Amino acid sequence: MKQISILLLCLVAFSASAQNEFDGANWKAPYTLNFPEGWGVERFLIPIEFAPQIHYKGVEDLRFAPGWPNEKSDEYWTYAFLWYLDEVPVTNEAGIQANLNAYYTGLIGRNIEKRKIPSEKVFPVKTSMKEVSAAQGDLKTFHGTIAMLDYMAQKPITLNCVVHLKSCPGQPKGFMFYEISPKPMTDKVWTSLGFLWKTFDCKPATTK
Repeated sequence: MKQISILLLCLVAFSASAQNEFDGANWKAPYTLNFPEGWGVERFLIPIEFAPQIHYKGVEDLRFAPGWPNEKSDEYWTYAFLWYLDEVPVTNEAGIQANLNAYYTGLIGRNIEKRKIPSEKVFPVKTSMKEVSAAQGDLKTFHGTIAMLDYMAQKPITLNCVVHLKSCPGQPKGFMFYEISPKPMTDKVWTSLGFLWKTFDCKPATTK
């Protein structure tokens, strides 16, 4: 038992060390994922520190709308993230639901103490996803919702979500692109989110 505990501590330390060594701000993506003026960018390694249950390896590449952190903005909680994975994942509705539940449960969990969120406000994340007709260029496309605690406003929120699964010819890598917003699918914010994916290119911008 003692040996197992030591091994687990070593694995956690290695994961944290890898995250610290990864320079997301200066990482050169081997693909093109545009971001409109004013949008924020953040990148970190997968496995994800706050969601180790997601058993992928790669890089998460995020794009935040300018109004993402502003509760009064029409772009509140509007953002997207790309999972650039070592291989094309075999996934379905249940798999995506499980990963998103782990992702947002971990994201909320890491904010509870920092934001002093009372325990009575915390409730389980509930995700519902459905596979739909694949969008152009996708292997699979999913639509759904994520019901969760908005840790910024400390109240419930339901995020709409679109997930695109893609591979690139001649590459073993897989791409999963997530579009997120609490706005209805008819809102104009989805045009901006959709633009990000429509302009995605398997090659880096410098070689186009």
